[in-house]
Amino acid sequence: MIHSFIEGIMNYQFLQYALITSILVGIASGVIGSFIILRGMSLMGDAISHAVLPGVAISYMFGFSYIFGATIFGMLTAGIIGFVTQRSRLKNDTAIGIVFSSFFALGIILISFAQSATDLYHILFGNVLAVRESDLLLTAVISGIVLLFVFLFYKELKITSFDPMMAKAYGLNTGLIHYLLMFFLTLVAVVSLQTVGTILVIAMLITPAATAYLLTNHLAKMIALSATIGVMSAVVGVFFSYSYNWPSGATIVLACAVFFVLAFLFSPSKGILFQKRSN
Repeated sequence: MIHSFIEGIMNYQFLQYALITSILVGIASGVIGSFIILRGMSLMGDAISHAVLPGVAISYMFGFSYIFGATIFGMLTAGIIGFVTQRSRLKNDTAIGIVFSSFFALGIILISFAQSATDLYHILFGNVLAVRESDLLLTAVISGIVLLFVFLFYKELKITSFDPMMAKAYGLNTGLIHYLLMFFLTLVAVVSLQTVGTILVIAMLITPAATAYLLTNHLAKMIALSATIGVMSAVVGVFFSYSYNWPSGATIVLACAVFFVLAFLFSPSKGILFQKRSN
């Protein structure tokens, strides 16, 4: 079975594209997801990953790249959620629930009008085995930009994630950093559509980072571990998807979940089995 998979990679270009794209998404999701976890913004990641759907639909309907429409709607979502939270008595999670469900519903309706141009199932759940060369190049460029952003602003992201008040005292523009992070989160969510779909994007953003969080208390190690787990999940997911004809997005996400369960049980510092022994 492994031999057949390796042979497939050597012979089939579509499988090469699928594997490389999934690995790139795993790296980008793992890196940006680490900061989402530390900031307690998992719900925001969920909101943006769902709310980009109208942008995808509009892009298909008018014949331009889905990245533009999806990115606009992702940033619009972050802006509206911030506006509603600041201008009303509603808490952040309530605003997130209202905005992302509304945008997601709008996206499903718009997709129904664009049904001849695309496939709703693949948008919602991904189809990594249908990745084209243009999708691969787009994923590579955006993954590179995300990694560059984290490298250049690592210190700012670190201090604003752990101590926003101190960051303000140092004169950092925490609002700008927040919306920059939202922008790059949106980009990662957009390029993940082809591999895992809008519904499962949040799992790629959160699960590898959460797994890494259970394994280390050091941010740099957490980011590296999260990216590694994302890559491993991508490779395992593509392998089983190709070998057994399973849905690619769901298989990759399930691989992420398996790694999380292993860390949850066996992490030397935070695993529940080791905690019971120490007690």
